[in-house]
Amino acid sequence: MHTADKDIIGADEFARRGRVAVRIDELLEDMGLLLDFDYTDSDIESLRLQMRALESPPKSPLSEILNDMLPSSPAPNAAQPPLSPASSFLSEGDSFGPPTKRRRVSFSSESSLSNSESSSSEDEEEKPLAAKRAEMSRGGRGKGGGSRKQRQRTGGKGSAGKKSKASTAPAHIPPPTEAERADMAIPQVNGINGHQVVVKVEDKMDESQLTRLVTGVTVDAGGTASANPTTKAEKPSYVELRKGIIQIVPVENDGESRSLVILTGLKTLFQKQLPKMPREYIARLVYDSNSKCLAIIKRGYKVVGGICYRPFPHRGFAEIVFFATASVDQVKGYGGMLMDHFKAHIKSTYPNMHHFLTYADNYAVGYFRKQGFSKEISLDRSVWAGYIKDYEGGTIMQCTMLDKVDYRKTKEIVAQQREAILEKIREKSRSHIVYDGLDPNLWRNPEARVDPKDVPGLRESGWTPSMVALTLRPSGKNPERSAMEKLLSDMQSHPVAWAFLSPVNGEEVPDYYEVIKQPMDFATMEHKLDTNQYPDLDSFVRDARLVFENCRTYNNEGSQYHKNATKLEKFMENQLAQIKLKKDGY
Repeated sequence: MHTADKDIIGADEFARRGRVAVRIDELLEDMGLLLDFDYTDSDIESLRLQMRALESPPKSPLSEILNDMLPSSPAPNAAQPPLSPASSFLSEGDSFGPPTKRRRVSFSSESSLSNSESSSSEDEEEKPLAAKRAEMSRGGRGKGGGSRKQRQRTGGKGSAGKKSKASTAPAHIPPPTEAERADMAIPQVNGINGHQVVVKVEDKMDESQLTRLVTGVTVDAGGTASANPTTKAEKPSYVELRKGIIQIVPVENDGESRSLVILTGLKTLFQKQLPKMPREYIARLVYDSNSKCLAIIKRGYKVVGGICYRPFPHRGFAEIVFFATASVDQVKGYGGMLMDHFKAHIKSTYPNMHHFLTYADNYAVGYFRKQGFSKEISLDRSVWAGYIKDYEGGTIMQCTMLDKVDYRKTKEIVAQQREAILEKIREKSRSHIVYDGLDPNLWRNPEARVDPKDVPGLRESGWTPSMVALTLRPSGKNPERSAMEKLLSDMQSHPVAWAFLSPVNGEEVPDYYEVIKQPMDFATMEHKLDTNQYPDLDSFVRDARLVFENCRTYNNEGSQYHKNATKLEKFMENQLAQIKLKKDGY
Protein backbone atom coordinates (compact mmCIF):
# COMPACT_ATOMS: atom_id res chain seq x y z
CA MET A 1 0.00 0.00 0.00
CA HIS A 2 2.72 2.54 0.96
CA THR A 3 5.87 0.34 0.77
CA ALA A 4 6.60 0.77 4.45
CA ASP A 5 7.88 -1.72 6.98
CA LYS A 6 5.84 -1.60 10.17
CA ASP A 7 8.77 -2.85 12.23
CA ILE A 8 11.01 -0.03 10.98
CA ILE A 9 8.72 3.03 11.03
CA GLY A 10 6.57 1.97 14.00
CA ALA A 11 2.89 1.10 14.36
CA ASP A 12 1.64 4.72 14.69
CA GLU A 13 3.43 5.95 11.55
CA PHE A 14 2.35 2.82 9.67
CA ALA A 15 -1.29 3.42 10.64
CA ARG A 16 -1.03 7.13 9.70
CA ARG A 17 0.23 6.32 6.22
CA GLY A 18 -2.52 3.72 5.87
CA ARG A 19 -5.19 6.32 6.64
CA VAL A 20 -3.65 8.70 4.07
CA ALA A 21 -3.72 5.92 1.47
CA VAL A 22 -7.39 5.23 2.21
CA ARG A 23 -8.14 8.94 1.83
CA ILE A 24 -6.44 8.96 -1.61
CA ASP A 25 -8.60 6.01 -2.68
CA GLU A 26 -11.74 7.81 -1.46
CA LEU A 27 -10.91 10.94 -3.49
CA LEU A 28 -10.26 8.88 -6.61
CA GLU A 29 -13.41 6.83 -6.07
CA ASP A 30 -15.54 9.97 -5.71
CA MET A 31 -14.22 11.14 -9.11
CA GLY A 32 -14.68 7.70 -10.67
CA LEU A 33 -10.93 7.40 -11.35
CA LEU A 34 -9.97 4.69 -8.86
CA LEU A 35 -8.53 2.45 -11.58
CA ASP A 36 -6.88 5.28 -13.55
CA PHE A 37 -3.37 4.92 -12.13
CA ASP A 38 -1.96 7.81 -14.22
CA TYR A 39 -4.40 10.46 -12.93
CA THR A 40 -3.18 13.01 -10.42
CA ASP A 41 -4.01 16.52 -9.25
CA SER A 42 -2.88 18.92 -6.53
CA ASP A 43 -4.92 17.20 -3.81
CA ILE A 44 -3.59 13.75 -4.72
CA GLU A 45 0.01 14.99 -4.93
CA SER A 46 -0.30 16.70 -1.54
CA LEU A 47 -1.56 13.50 0.07
CA ARG A 48 1.14 11.43 -1.62
CA LEU A 49 3.78 13.67 -0.08
CA GLN A 50 2.48 12.60 3.32
CA MET A 51 3.26 8.96 2.45
CA ARG A 52 6.99 9.62 2.32
CA ALA A 53 9.46 9.46 5.16
CA LEU A 54 9.63 12.75 7.01
CA GLU A 55 13.05 14.22 6.33
CA SER A 56 14.27 17.68 7.28
CA PRO A 57 15.48 19.62 4.23
CA PRO A 58 18.96 21.17 4.44
CA LYS A 59 19.10 24.77 5.50
CA SER A 60 20.11 27.29 2.87
CA PRO A 61 22.27 30.34 3.65
CA LEU A 62 19.35 32.57 2.66
CA SER A 63 17.05 30.99 5.25
CA GLU A 64 19.66 31.50 7.99
CA ILE A 65 20.05 35.17 6.99
CA LEU A 66 16.27 35.66 7.08
CA ASN A 67 16.12 34.06 10.51
CA ASP A 68 18.72 36.47 11.84
CA MET A 69 16.80 39.42 10.36
CA LEU A 70 13.54 38.51 12.14
CA PRO A 71 13.10 40.12 15.57
CA SER A 72 12.72 37.75 18.49
CA SER A 73 9.53 39.45 19.67
CA PRO A 74 7.25 42.26 18.49
CA ALA A 75 7.34 45.73 19.88
CA PRO A 76 6.04 46.13 23.44
CA ASN A 77 3.14 48.27 22.29
CA ALA A 78 2.11 45.92 19.47
CA ALA A 79 -1.65 45.58 19.43
CA GLN A 80 -3.01 42.14 20.22
CA PRO A 81 -5.89 41.00 18.00
CA PRO A 82 -9.11 40.71 20.02
CA LEU A 83 -10.38 37.26 20.82
CA SER A 84 -13.59 36.18 19.18
CA PRO A 85 -16.46 35.14 21.48
CA ALA A 86 -15.85 31.52 20.56
CA SER A 87 -12.14 31.69 21.23
CA SER A 88 -12.70 33.38 24.58
CA PHE A 89 -15.03 30.57 25.59
CA LEU A 90 -12.64 27.92 24.31
CA SER A 91 -9.52 29.42 25.84
CA GLU A 92 -7.75 26.86 27.99
CA GLY A 93 -4.95 28.90 29.44
CA ASP A 94 -6.75 31.72 31.27
CA SER A 95 -5.28 30.79 34.63
CA PHE A 96 -1.66 30.77 33.47
CA GLY A 97 -1.18 34.40 32.51
CA PRO A 98 -0.55 35.94 29.09
CA PRO A 99 1.61 33.91 26.71
CA THR A 100 4.96 35.13 25.42
CA LYS A 101 4.52 37.35 22.40
CA ARG A 102 6.08 35.92 19.25
CA ARG A 103 5.97 36.70 15.57
CA ARG A 104 2.94 35.10 13.95
CA VAL A 105 3.76 33.29 10.72
CA SER A 106 0.89 31.92 8.62
CA PHE A 107 1.21 29.01 6.24
CA SER A 108 -1.55 27.98 3.85
CA SER A 109 -2.00 25.18 1.37
CA GLU A 110 -4.35 24.56 -1.51
CA SER A 111 -4.56 20.82 -0.87
CA SER A 112 -7.13 19.17 1.33
CA LEU A 113 -5.89 17.17 4.29
CA SER A 114 -7.04 13.75 5.38
CA ASN A 115 -8.64 13.03 8.70
CA SER A 116 -5.49 11.24 9.76
CA GLU A 117 -3.42 14.42 9.55
CA SER A 118 -5.88 16.43 11.58
CA SER A 119 -5.81 13.62 14.07
CA SER A 120 -2.03 13.92 14.23
CA SER A 121 -2.31 17.63 14.96
CA GLU A 122 -4.73 16.93 17.78
CA ASP A 123 -2.34 14.32 19.09
CA GLU A 124 0.42 16.95 19.04
CA GLU A 125 -1.56 19.04 21.54
CA GLU A 126 -1.40 16.20 24.04
CA LYS A 127 2.43 15.94 23.97
CA PRO A 128 4.41 16.67 27.16
CA LEU A 129 6.36 19.90 27.29
CA ALA A 130 9.69 18.07 27.22
CA ALA A 131 8.76 16.32 23.99
CA LYS A 132 7.71 19.58 22.34
CA ARG A 133 10.93 21.29 23.44
CA ALA A 134 12.97 18.43 22.08
CA GLU A 135 11.31 18.76 18.69
CA MET A 136 11.89 22.52 18.68
CA SER A 137 15.59 21.99 19.36
CA ARG A 138 15.76 19.72 16.29
CA GLY A 139 14.57 22.54 14.06
CA GLY A 140 10.85 22.64 14.88
CA ARG A 141 10.12 19.47 12.93
CA GLY A 142 6.81 17.84 13.88
CA LYS A 143 5.07 14.65 12.88
CA GLY A 144 3.47 16.18 9.85
CA GLY A 145 6.16 18.10 7.95
CA GLY A 146 9.67 19.50 7.63
CA SER A 147 11.52 22.11 9.66
CA ARG A 148 9.75 25.09 8.10
CA LYS A 149 6.37 23.71 7.17
CA GLN A 150 3.77 23.76 9.92
CA ARG A 151 1.02 21.15 9.97
CA GLN A 152 -2.49 22.25 9.07
CA ARG A 153 -5.98 21.24 10.13
CA THR A 154 -9.19 21.36 8.18
CA GLY A 155 -12.82 21.10 9.16
CA GLY A 156 -13.45 18.03 7.02
CA LYS A 157 -12.00 15.52 4.61
CA GLY A 158 -13.06 17.22 1.41
CA SER A 159 -11.61 20.27 -0.24
CA ALA A 160 -14.73 22.29 0.55
CA GLY A 161 -13.63 22.85 4.13
CA LYS A 162 -10.02 23.94 3.55
CA LYS A 163 -8.56 26.25 6.17
CA SER A 164 -5.05 27.39 6.94
CA LYS A 165 -3.75 27.37 10.47
CA ALA A 166 -1.64 30.24 11.75
CA SER A 167 1.31 28.99 13.78
CA THR A 168 3.28 30.92 16.38
CA ALA A 169 6.99 30.16 16.29
CA PRO A 170 10.08 31.88 17.70
CA ALA A 171 12.19 33.66 15.13
CA HIS A 172 15.40 32.11 16.45
CA ILE A 173 15.83 29.04 18.65
CA PRO A 174 19.10 28.93 20.59
CA PRO A 175 20.62 25.58 21.48
CA PRO A 176 19.26 24.12 24.71
CA THR A 177 21.09 24.94 27.92
CA GLU A 178 22.30 22.35 30.39
CA ALA A 179 19.17 22.90 32.53
CA GLU A 180 16.90 22.40 29.49
CA ARG A 181 18.75 19.22 28.56
CA ALA A 182 18.19 17.96 32.10
CA ASP A 183 14.47 18.76 31.82
CA MET A 184 14.24 16.90 28.52
CA ALA A 185 16.01 13.90 30.02
CA ILE A 186 13.32 13.50 32.70
CA PRO A 187 11.30 10.32 31.98
CA GLN A 188 7.91 11.02 30.46
CA VAL A 189 4.82 10.18 32.45
CA ASN A 190 1.50 8.93 31.28
CA GLY A 191 -0.93 11.80 30.99
CA ILE A 192 -3.82 9.70 32.29
CA ASN A 193 -2.64 8.09 35.48
CA GLY A 194 0.59 9.96 36.13
CA HIS A 195 2.77 6.88 36.35
CA GLN A 196 6.15 6.52 34.68
CA VAL A 197 6.02 4.83 31.29
CA VAL A 198 7.74 1.47 31.57
CA VAL A 199 7.90 -1.54 29.31
CA LYS A 200 5.39 -4.10 30.50
CA VAL A 201 7.01 -7.40 31.40
CA GLU A 202 4.94 -10.56 31.27
CA ASP A 203 3.72 -11.58 34.71
CA LYS A 204 5.69 -14.43 36.21
CA MET A 205 3.74 -17.65 36.62
CA ASP A 206 3.63 -19.29 40.00
CA GLU A 207 5.18 -22.75 40.31
CA SER A 208 1.90 -24.68 40.47
CA GLN A 209 0.51 -23.03 37.32
CA LEU A 210 3.76 -23.66 35.44
CA THR A 211 3.72 -27.32 36.47
CA ARG A 212 0.14 -27.76 35.26
CA LEU A 213 0.98 -26.24 31.87
CA VAL A 214 4.04 -28.45 31.45
CA THR A 215 2.07 -31.60 32.27
CA GLY A 216 -0.58 -30.71 29.70
CA VAL A 217 -3.41 -29.82 32.11
CA THR A 218 -5.45 -26.79 31.09
CA VAL A 219 -5.47 -23.90 33.51
CA ASP A 220 -9.13 -23.68 34.50
CA ALA A 221 -10.63 -20.36 35.53
CA GLY A 222 -12.04 -21.94 38.66
CA GLY A 223 -8.96 -23.93 39.66
CA THR A 224 -6.76 -23.39 42.66
CA ALA A 225 -3.96 -21.88 40.58
CA SER A 226 -6.24 -19.06 39.38
CA ALA A 227 -8.54 -18.54 42.33
CA ASN A 228 -8.12 -14.77 41.99
CA PRO A 229 -8.60 -14.02 38.29
CA THR A 230 -6.92 -10.89 36.98
CA THR A 231 -9.32 -8.00 36.43
CA LYS A 232 -9.32 -6.14 33.13
CA ALA A 233 -7.58 -2.80 33.10
CA GLU A 234 -9.90 0.19 33.19
CA LYS A 235 -10.32 1.82 29.80
CA PRO A 236 -8.71 5.24 29.36
CA SER A 237 -12.11 6.82 28.67
CA TYR A 238 -13.45 5.80 32.08
CA VAL A 239 -10.21 6.86 33.77
CA GLU A 240 -10.50 10.33 32.22
CA LEU A 241 -14.18 10.54 33.17
CA ARG A 242 -13.45 9.52 36.76
CA LYS A 243 -10.63 12.06 37.07
CA GLY A 244 -12.72 14.86 35.57
CA ILE A 245 -10.57 15.27 32.47
CA ILE A 246 -13.68 14.82 30.31
CA GLN A 247 -17.37 15.37 30.98
CA ILE A 248 -20.52 14.08 29.30
CA VAL A 249 -23.14 16.82 29.13
CA PRO A 250 -26.59 17.06 27.52
CA VAL A 251 -27.05 20.11 25.31
CA GLU A 252 -29.73 21.62 23.07
CA ASN A 253 -30.33 24.90 21.28
CA ASP A 254 -31.80 26.91 24.15
CA GLY A 255 -30.16 30.19 23.10
CA GLU A 256 -27.55 30.14 25.89
CA SER A 257 -23.97 31.02 24.95
CA ARG A 258 -22.54 27.86 26.53
CA SER A 259 -24.97 25.66 24.59
CA LEU A 260 -24.19 27.38 21.30
CA VAL A 261 -20.43 26.94 21.81
CA ILE A 262 -20.83 23.20 22.47
CA LEU A 263 -23.26 22.80 19.55
CA THR A 264 -20.76 24.52 17.28
CA GLY A 265 -18.09 22.09 18.42
CA LEU A 266 -20.43 19.18 17.72
CA LYS A 267 -21.25 20.55 14.27
CA THR A 268 -17.54 20.83 13.43
CA LEU A 269 -16.86 17.31 14.71
CA PHE A 270 -19.71 15.78 12.69
CA GLN A 271 -18.65 17.64 9.54
CA LYS A 272 -15.10 16.39 9.96
CA GLN A 273 -15.95 12.75 10.75
CA LEU A 274 -18.83 12.52 8.23
CA PRO A 275 -17.29 14.15 5.13
CA LYS A 276 -19.82 12.77 2.64
CA MET A 277 -22.75 14.28 4.54
CA PRO A 278 -23.69 17.80 3.34
CA ARG A 279 -22.26 20.36 5.74
CA GLU A 280 -25.36 22.56 5.62
CA TYR A 281 -27.55 19.56 6.43
CA ILE A 282 -25.45 18.74 9.50
CA ALA A 283 -25.58 22.35 10.72
CA ARG A 284 -29.35 22.56 10.23
CA LEU A 285 -30.03 19.42 12.27
CA VAL A 286 -27.55 20.18 15.06
CA TYR A 287 -28.97 23.67 15.63
CA ASP A 288 -32.58 22.50 15.24
CA SER A 289 -34.60 23.15 18.40
CA ASN A 290 -36.22 19.71 18.04
CA SER A 291 -32.83 17.96 18.18
CA LYS A 292 -31.06 17.00 21.39
CA CYS A 293 -27.38 16.22 21.84
CA LEU A 294 -25.03 14.53 24.26
CA ALA A 295 -21.42 15.75 24.07
CA ILE A 296 -18.07 14.68 25.49
CA ILE A 297 -16.20 17.87 26.37
CA LYS A 298 -12.57 18.13 27.40
CA ARG A 299 -10.67 20.98 29.05
CA GLY A 300 -13.53 23.41 29.07
CA TYR A 301 -15.57 23.28 25.87
CA LYS A 302 -13.39 21.25 23.50
CA VAL A 303 -15.77 18.67 21.95
CA VAL A 304 -14.14 15.26 21.37
CA GLY A 305 -17.28 13.17 20.87
CA GLY A 306 -21.01 13.51 20.59
CA ILE A 307 -24.36 12.15 19.58
CA CYS A 308 -27.25 14.05 18.02
CA TYR A 309 -30.70 12.53 18.31
CA ARG A 310 -34.32 13.45 17.85
CA PRO A 311 -36.75 12.10 20.46
CA PHE A 312 -40.34 11.11 19.71
CA PRO A 313 -41.76 10.56 23.22
CA HIS A 314 -45.33 10.13 21.98
CA ARG A 315 -44.14 7.31 19.69
CA GLY A 316 -41.86 5.66 22.24
CA PHE A 317 -38.60 5.86 20.27
CA ALA A 318 -35.73 8.18 19.37
CA GLU A 319 -33.80 8.54 16.12
CA ILE A 320 -30.01 8.74 16.34
CA VAL A 321 -29.11 11.25 13.64
CA PHE A 322 -25.33 11.69 14.05
CA PHE A 323 -22.76 9.86 16.16
CA ALA A 324 -19.00 10.50 16.07
CA THR A 325 -15.86 10.74 18.18
CA ALA A 326 -12.55 12.41 17.38
CA SER A 327 -10.19 10.12 15.49
CA VAL A 328 -7.34 10.58 17.95
CA ASP A 329 -9.55 9.48 20.86
CA GLN A 330 -11.32 6.51 19.28
CA VAL A 331 -8.82 4.02 20.71
CA LYS A 332 -9.67 5.20 24.23
CA GLY A 333 -13.16 3.73 24.15
CA TYR A 334 -15.08 7.00 23.88
CA GLY A 335 -17.68 5.50 21.53
CA GLY A 336 -18.82 2.67 23.80
CA MET A 337 -18.78 4.89 26.88
CA LEU A 338 -20.84 7.57 25.12
CA MET A 339 -23.44 5.03 23.99
CA ASP A 340 -23.76 3.62 27.52
CA HIS A 341 -24.31 7.08 28.98
CA PHE A 342 -26.72 7.94 26.17
CA LYS A 343 -28.90 4.95 27.07
CA ALA A 344 -28.81 5.90 30.75
CA HIS A 345 -29.66 9.51 29.87
CA ILE A 346 -32.67 8.46 27.78
CA LYS A 347 -33.95 6.19 30.57
CA SER A 348 -33.83 9.02 33.11
CA THR A 349 -35.14 11.75 30.79
CA TYR A 350 -37.80 9.78 28.87
CA PRO A 351 -38.97 6.87 31.10
CA ASN A 352 -41.45 5.61 28.48
CA MET A 353 -38.93 5.53 25.62
CA HIS A 354 -37.37 2.09 25.09
CA HIS A 355 -36.30 2.00 21.42
CA PHE A 356 -33.64 3.63 19.24
CA LEU A 357 -33.58 3.67 15.46
CA THR A 358 -30.69 4.76 13.27
CA TYR A 359 -29.45 4.46 9.71
CA ALA A 360 -25.90 3.06 9.77
CA ASP A 361 -23.58 3.03 6.78
CA ASN A 362 -21.81 -0.19 5.87
CA TYR A 363 -18.73 0.72 7.92
CA ALA A 364 -20.70 1.43 11.13
CA VAL A 365 -22.94 -1.66 11.20
CA GLY A 366 -20.35 -3.63 13.16
CA TYR A 367 -20.01 -0.93 15.81
CA PHE A 368 -23.75 -0.57 16.34
CA ARG A 369 -24.13 -4.36 16.55
CA LYS A 370 -21.64 -4.37 19.43
CA GLN A 371 -23.72 -1.72 21.17
CA GLY A 372 -26.87 -3.87 21.10
CA PHE A 373 -28.37 -2.78 17.77
CA SER A 374 -29.90 -5.26 15.34
CA LYS A 375 -30.98 -5.23 11.70
CA GLU A 376 -34.23 -6.96 12.70
CA ILE A 377 -36.77 -4.21 13.34
CA SER A 378 -39.29 -5.43 15.92
CA LEU A 379 -40.94 -2.02 16.26
CA ASP A 380 -44.09 -1.83 14.16
CA ARG A 381 -43.53 0.12 10.96
CA SER A 382 -46.60 2.26 11.59
CA VAL A 383 -44.87 3.62 14.71
CA TRP A 384 -41.78 5.04 13.01
CA ALA A 385 -42.51 5.26 9.26
CA GLY A 386 -42.62 8.89 8.15
CA TYR A 387 -40.94 10.15 11.31
CA ILE A 388 -37.32 9.36 10.51
CA LYS A 389 -35.38 10.23 7.38
CA ASP A 390 -34.40 7.50 4.91
CA TYR A 391 -30.75 7.49 3.80
CA GLU A 392 -29.71 5.88 0.54
CA GLY A 393 -27.15 3.14 1.05
CA GLY A 394 -27.71 2.95 4.82
CA THR A 395 -28.98 0.07 6.93
CA ILE A 396 -31.73 0.76 9.44
CA MET A 397 -30.97 -0.72 12.86
CA GLN A 398 -32.88 -0.89 16.13
CA CYS A 399 -31.88 -1.09 19.79
CA THR A 400 -34.32 -1.96 22.57
CA MET A 401 -33.44 -1.08 26.17
CA LEU A 402 -34.23 -3.13 29.26
CA ASP A 403 -35.77 -1.46 32.30
CA LYS A 404 -33.75 -3.35 34.90
CA VAL A 405 -30.32 -2.69 33.39
CA ASP A 406 -28.12 0.21 34.45
CA TYR A 407 -26.18 0.72 31.23
CA ARG A 408 -23.40 2.61 32.99
CA LYS A 409 -22.58 -0.57 34.93
CA THR A 410 -22.88 -3.17 32.17
CA LYS A 411 -19.32 -4.45 32.68
CA GLU A 412 -19.93 -5.12 36.38
CA ILE A 413 -23.24 -6.84 35.57
CA VAL A 414 -21.63 -9.09 32.95
CA ALA A 415 -18.78 -9.96 35.33
CA GLN A 416 -21.27 -10.99 38.03
CA GLN A 417 -23.24 -13.10 35.56
CA ARG A 418 -20.07 -14.81 34.33
CA GLU A 419 -19.00 -15.66 37.87
CA ALA A 420 -22.48 -17.02 38.65
CA ILE A 421 -22.37 -19.24 35.55
CA LEU A 422 -18.91 -20.56 36.43
CA GLU A 423 -20.12 -21.31 39.95
CA LYS A 424 -23.02 -23.35 38.55
CA ILE A 425 -20.63 -25.19 36.22
CA ARG A 426 -18.36 -26.06 39.14
CA GLU A 427 -21.32 -27.63 40.96
CA LYS A 428 -21.84 -30.20 38.19
CA SER A 429 -18.43 -30.37 36.53
CA ARG A 430 -15.09 -31.61 37.82
CA SER A 431 -13.01 -29.61 35.35
CA HIS A 432 -11.77 -27.32 38.11
CA ILE A 433 -10.30 -30.20 40.15
CA VAL A 434 -6.53 -30.60 39.74
CA TYR A 435 -5.15 -34.14 40.03
CA ASP A 436 -1.59 -35.12 40.92
CA GLY A 437 -0.87 -36.59 37.50
CA LEU A 438 1.33 -39.52 36.52
CA ASP A 439 4.49 -40.65 38.25
CA PRO A 440 7.40 -38.58 36.84
CA ASN A 441 9.56 -41.72 36.70
CA LEU A 442 7.35 -43.08 33.90
CA TRP A 443 8.59 -40.36 31.54
CA ARG A 444 12.19 -41.51 31.97
CA ASN A 445 11.38 -44.97 30.60
CA PRO A 446 10.66 -44.72 26.84
CA GLU A 447 9.20 -48.24 26.76
CA ALA A 448 6.79 -47.74 29.66
CA ARG A 449 3.10 -48.13 28.86
CA VAL A 450 0.19 -46.77 30.86
CA ASP A 451 -3.39 -47.91 30.76
CA PRO A 452 -5.59 -44.85 30.09
CA LYS A 453 -7.88 -46.00 32.89
CA ASP A 454 -4.99 -45.51 35.34
CA VAL A 455 -4.56 -41.81 34.45
CA PRO A 456 -5.88 -39.83 37.46
CA GLY A 457 -9.08 -37.95 36.62
CA LEU A 458 -9.48 -39.35 33.10
CA ARG A 459 -12.27 -41.75 34.02
CA GLU A 460 -14.05 -39.08 36.10
CA SER A 461 -14.07 -36.75 33.09
CA GLY A 462 -16.30 -39.18 31.16
CA TRP A 463 -13.62 -40.49 28.83
CA THR A 464 -14.22 -43.83 27.09
CA PRO A 465 -11.96 -45.89 24.77
CA SER A 466 -14.35 -45.23 21.87
CA MET A 467 -13.26 -41.59 21.88
CA VAL A 468 -9.85 -42.63 20.56
CA ALA A 469 -11.42 -43.80 17.30
CA LEU A 470 -13.23 -40.48 16.93
CA THR A 471 -9.97 -38.60 17.49
CA LEU A 472 -8.09 -40.62 14.88
CA ARG A 473 -10.86 -40.38 12.27
CA PRO A 474 -9.81 -38.11 9.38
CA SER A 475 -11.73 -34.88 9.08
CA GLY A 476 -12.21 -35.22 5.32
CA LYS A 477 -11.14 -31.61 4.67
CA ASN A 478 -8.36 -31.00 2.22
CA PRO A 479 -6.29 -27.79 2.10
CA GLU A 480 -8.27 -26.47 -0.88
CA ARG A 481 -11.56 -26.90 1.00
CA SER A 482 -10.19 -24.91 3.95
CA ALA A 483 -8.91 -22.23 1.57
CA MET A 484 -12.34 -21.95 -0.10
CA GLU A 485 -14.11 -21.63 3.26
CA LYS A 486 -11.74 -18.92 4.45
CA LEU A 487 -11.86 -17.03 1.16
CA LEU A 488 -15.67 -17.05 1.11
CA SER A 489 -15.81 -15.93 4.74
CA ASP A 490 -13.37 -13.08 4.07
CA MET A 491 -15.38 -11.90 1.06
CA GLN A 492 -18.69 -12.08 2.96
CA SER A 493 -17.29 -9.95 5.78
CA HIS A 494 -15.78 -7.35 3.42
CA PRO A 495 -17.34 -3.87 3.88
CA VAL A 496 -18.48 -3.62 0.21
CA ALA A 497 -19.93 -7.15 -0.03
CA TRP A 498 -23.43 -6.24 1.15
CA ALA A 499 -24.88 -6.30 -2.39
CA PHE A 500 -23.57 -9.81 -3.14
CA LEU A 501 -24.56 -11.67 0.02
CA SER A 502 -27.89 -13.05 -1.20
CA PRO A 503 -29.77 -13.53 -4.50
CA VAL A 504 -31.26 -10.48 -6.19
CA ASN A 505 -34.94 -9.98 -5.37
CA GLY A 506 -36.82 -10.32 -8.66
CA GLU A 507 -39.76 -8.27 -7.34
CA GLU A 508 -37.55 -5.30 -6.51
CA VAL A 509 -35.55 -5.58 -9.77
CA PRO A 510 -38.04 -7.00 -12.30
CA ASP A 511 -35.75 -7.13 -15.35
CA TYR A 512 -32.66 -8.51 -13.60
CA TYR A 513 -33.19 -12.15 -14.56
CA GLU A 514 -33.99 -11.13 -18.13
CA VAL A 515 -30.52 -9.60 -18.44
CA ILE A 516 -28.56 -12.05 -16.25
CA LYS A 517 -28.99 -15.64 -17.41
CA GLN A 518 -26.57 -17.24 -14.90
CA PRO A 519 -27.17 -15.53 -11.53
CA MET A 520 -24.79 -16.19 -8.67
CA ASP A 521 -24.29 -14.84 -5.14
CA PHE A 522 -22.35 -15.66 -1.98
CA ALA A 523 -25.27 -17.46 -0.30
CA THR A 524 -25.56 -19.83 -3.26
CA MET A 525 -21.81 -20.36 -3.22
CA GLU A 526 -21.94 -21.17 0.49
CA HIS A 527 -24.67 -23.76 -0.13
CA LYS A 528 -22.65 -25.33 -2.95
CA LEU A 529 -19.58 -25.42 -0.71
CA ASP A 530 -21.50 -27.08 2.14
CA THR A 531 -22.88 -29.73 -0.22
CA ASN A 532 -19.43 -30.46 -1.75
CA GLN A 533 -20.32 -29.18 -5.23
CA TYR A 534 -16.90 -27.58 -5.74
CA PRO A 535 -14.35 -30.25 -6.76
CA ASP A 536 -11.46 -27.79 -6.61
CA LEU A 537 -10.54 -24.16 -5.99
CA ASP A 538 -10.78 -23.24 -9.69
CA SER A 539 -14.49 -24.07 -9.86
CA PHE A 540 -15.08 -21.98 -6.73
CA VAL A 541 -13.22 -19.01 -8.23
CA ARG A 542 -15.25 -19.28 -11.46
CA ASP A 543 -18.47 -18.79 -9.52
CA ALA A 544 -16.99 -15.87 -7.58
CA ARG A 545 -15.94 -14.15 -10.79
CA LEU A 546 -19.40 -14.80 -12.19
CA VAL A 547 -20.85 -12.78 -9.28
CA PHE A 548 -18.70 -9.78 -10.18
CA GLU A 549 -19.24 -10.10 -13.94
CA ASN A 550 -23.02 -10.21 -13.48
CA CYS A 551 -22.89 -7.07 -11.36
CA ARG A 552 -20.80 -5.16 -13.91
CA THR A 553 -23.03 -6.37 -16.75
CA TYR A 554 -26.27 -5.15 -15.18
CA ASN A 555 -25.06 -1.91 -13.54
CA ASN A 556 -23.55 1.16 -15.16
CA GLU A 557 -19.81 1.68 -14.95
CA GLY A 558 -20.04 4.69 -12.66
CA SER A 559 -22.49 3.15 -10.20
CA GLN A 560 -21.56 2.15 -6.67
CA TYR A 561 -22.42 -1.49 -7.41
CA HIS A 562 -19.98 -1.55 -10.33
CA LYS A 563 -17.22 -0.03 -8.20
CA ASN A 564 -17.86 -2.44 -5.32
CA ALA A 565 -17.68 -5.44 -7.66
CA THR A 566 -14.29 -4.32 -9.00
CA LYS A 567 -12.97 -3.57 -5.53
CA LEU A 568 -14.09 -6.92 -4.11
CA GLU A 569 -12.71 -8.84 -7.10
CA LYS A 570 -9.34 -7.18 -6.57
CA PHE A 571 -9.48 -8.21 -2.92
CA MET A 572 -10.22 -11.80 -3.97
CA GLU A 573 -7.28 -11.84 -6.39
CA ASN A 574 -4.94 -10.67 -3.64
CA GLN A 575 -6.20 -13.44 -1.34
CA LEU A 576 -5.74 -16.01 -4.12
CA ALA A 577 -2.16 -14.85 -4.61
CA GLN A 578 -1.46 -15.43 -0.92
CA ILE A 579 -3.06 -18.88 -1.09
CA LYS A 580 -0.84 -19.75 -4.07
CA LEU A 581 2.28 -18.62 -2.19
CA LYS A 582 1.37 -20.80 0.79
CA LYS A 583 0.66 -23.72 -1.53
CA ASP A 584 4.08 -23.32 -3.16
CA GLY A 585 5.73 -23.29 0.25
CA TYR A 586 6.77 -19.63 0.40
